[in-house]
Amino acid sequence: MTTPVKPTQPKTKSKQATPSQKMPKKDAMTNNQSTSKHQCEPCDAFHLVMARHVSNGLTCDERDKQDLFQALATTVKQQMLADWRQTRVDDISQGRKQVAYLSLEFLMGRSLGNALLNLDIEQTTRDALQEYAVTIEEIEQQEHDAGLGNGGLGRLAACFLDSCASMDLAVTGYGIRYEYGMFAQKLVDGFQVERPDRWLREGNPWEVRAASHNVKVPFFGRTSSYIDRDGRNNVTWTDTQDVLAVAYDMPVPGYKNGRINTLRLWKAEATDDFDLTEFNQGDYSEAVARKNMAEQITMVLYPNDASENGKELRLRQQYFLSSASLQDLLNTWVNQHGNDFSDFAKFNVMQLNDTHPAIAIPELMRLLVDEYFLEWDEAWQVVNQTMAYTNHTLLPEALERWPVRMMQQMLPRIMEIIFEINARYLEQVAHQWPGDASKLADMSIIEEGYEPHVRMAYLAIVACFSVNGVAELHTQLLTSGLFRDFYQLWPTKFNNRTNGVTPRRWLAQCNPKLSALLSKRLGNEWITDLSHLNALNAFTDDVAFIKEWAAVKQANKTELQQLISRECGVEFDAEMMFDVQVKRIHEYKRQLLNILHVIHLYQQIRLGNTDDLVPRCVLIGGKAAPGYAMAKLLIKLANNVAHMVNSDAVVSQYLRFAFLPNYNVSAMEKICPATDLSEQISTAGKEASGTGNMKFMMNGALTIGTLDGANVEMLAEVGQENFFLFGLNANEVAALRLNYQPDSFMPPLSALSEVMELLESGHFNLQEPGIFDSIIASIKSPNDPWMTAADFESYRQAQVDAANAYKDQMSWTQMSIRNTAASGRFSSDMTIAGYRDEIWRA
Repeated sequence: MTTPVKPTQPKTKSKQATPSQKMPKKDAMTNNQSTSKHQCEPCDAFHLVMARHVSNGLTCDERDKQDLFQALATTVKQQMLADWRQTRVDDISQGRKQVAYLSLEFLMGRSLGNALLNLDIEQTTRDALQEYAVTIEEIEQQEHDAGLGNGGLGRLAACFLDSCASMDLAVTGYGIRYEYGMFAQKLVDGFQVERPDRWLREGNPWEVRAASHNVKVPFFGRTSSYIDRDGRNNVTWTDTQDVLAVAYDMPVPGYKNGRINTLRLWKAEATDDFDLTEFNQGDYSEAVARKNMAEQITMVLYPNDASENGKELRLRQQYFLSSASLQDLLNTWVNQHGNDFSDFAKFNVMQLNDTHPAIAIPELMRLLVDEYFLEWDEAWQVVNQTMAYTNHTLLPEALERWPVRMMQQMLPRIMEIIFEINARYLEQVAHQWPGDASKLADMSIIEEGYEPHVRMAYLAIVACFSVNGVAELHTQLLTSGLFRDFYQLWPTKFNNRTNGVTPRRWLAQCNPKLSALLSKRLGNEWITDLSHLNALNAFTDDVAFIKEWAAVKQANKTELQQLISRECGVEFDAEMMFDVQVKRIHEYKRQLLNILHVIHLYQQIRLGNTDDLVPRCVLIGGKAAPGYAMAKLLIKLANNVAHMVNSDAVVSQYLRFAFLPNYNVSAMEKICPATDLSEQISTAGKEASGTGNMKFMMNGALTIGTLDGANVEMLAEVGQENFFLFGLNANEVAALRLNYQPDSFMPPLSALSEVMELLESGHFNLQEPGIFDSIIASIKSPNDPWMTAADFESYRQAQVDAANAYKDQMSWTQMSIRNTAASGRFSSDMTIAGYRDEIWRA
């Protein structure tokens, strides 16, 4: 196993002492605490807020904690400013390679706790707050989760930024400053209802508006060409509707090493308030409409693309992000080096986080060819040497495809460049497979048909020097299936970088009780090198340690119990097994399989078969995309089943079931430390990697799961005796699909047939007849791609095995310890070390 390089100390800096420097820091390599006391305390803004409340004679309960949070966050940001500036100065003066991480999502969660941990000022802050009888936890609750992401893709990007800063890498995240997050999820009669996620309603104290970096992004218009005096054909894109991209920067502090990287977020604004000519001519509505159209681009995360307007807006978001970010990068280069791009690739690399920012490829060509007048081949070489692409899906329908018609209208110059890229690239295909017209059609960036589309994943593969999957199985399936032809053409482009999660956020910060226990036994080095957790295996027979571990888990379960009571109105019992599945709601993730098992347990309890039953609390949480009808219906089914379970006094002695609304990062920080059994039950061959599985494992949960995504590698690390494996593997799923007969998995008197009989009877929808018919039909369909029926019995038996194991709490706790001990491979520090050494060469 490769050991990740630990976060390094910053280079010696010649600057005046700043507030943050006056604070003695722990050495990032040895974590030895300085003996002197931190000199820096919360700044005047914080004390002024507190003094105002004290002078008003208010009690602690009456203090405006939002004011306190704003003041404290501002204090912490101020302490980062000097190091933030110096980080950039040092990177430039030392000629460090710059990595731009382009992502449509950054699921950052709350920033306060992470900043206090990484800056090593948590205890100082606690001491300051204690003077006013306020705890950090109370203040942290006032911060809204940053509405910059949806699910695993965005949370991975956030983990990567933390690791890059902590490993002293010059990495800038580029994203969109969404006014509203995806949505705030409410439950009304069990249905998901989307409400605006107004995460910026109190402002964002972490951001700094960087107006000097603003750029204009063009849309619509037309193209024309002309021959210059040197005989070169030039293209201009004119009559465009420009949108101003306004830069907002957020600091990303490394762990106790002085580095502060940047997350640069773009907000769309009209270039002028409105067209004054139109306004003066009396066309008021049109003038204002143009302004509104510009600002809509960054209004909502991932608009519902079920409609044509939704698709257009999403394409505009992707181009807006890509164009603004690339213009920023090129402006910085030109300011330092002039218009000579011969060494650009030596000092710059761009990582495309999935296909969303793949439109950056033709945009970089446009900027280099049209704006900086490079020859095509010279510009293409820059693109080939600087662009790298991460694929995050095995689902063909999830790959970005844009109608040629739409792109020609909205981005005419970009479409011309894509046509040119495709024509030149297909010559390579023709040389590789002479006379094979079907191969040309299959591999073309342009998918022909009644409505031609641009295949953005194909564009990314053609242009990028590196194409990586995010788990060993995922990469194998990409190269043998989805992208097989491209792998045959360019085998050296493809590589694997298994995902990881930051141990700072997902163990040290979110699980302070376990963190303290680990540090007491192992020291603090595990925080920067998670392979140190391997040493826990020496304590699996230490009775005292096992008891301490179990006590930590029980305390965490009690905290989660309170959260579920408050948010769901369901009383979980911390003495029961906590069985948890939280993630985006999607058919391939198979929340349905989990719900069917809950129905099975409900039946067994009603039949009186409780002698060997282990009481459990089942928790499901996650959001369904607004246009995904089946996923939203699964949420309704979960809530209807939960109502029947929780309202039955007999059943609730053994089983409780809750659906947590508005699942987010902050909720997960409470959930994963308290979970006993983690559900990772996607259909094999469908999940690219998963990162929730890693967070649960890191915090000592045991996994019930299929051989899918990173589960495969988790199983290899922890051993089958500490993992509840079930279900078909990817090859078996593919083979069974040829002649899948769900009825064969529902013989009379079987558990699944009894579950289906109860579901079909309308027991869970007595007042809503027929509402779940489409779910029932999907389970029974020979075309069910998720093969729910095929895996149910194996899943049920694995649940029996898990329950039996849970009866022996000593043994279960030993398995919990082994899971945490084996989680070192899934630190994002190790993942980033792979990107750094094998892809970025940083």
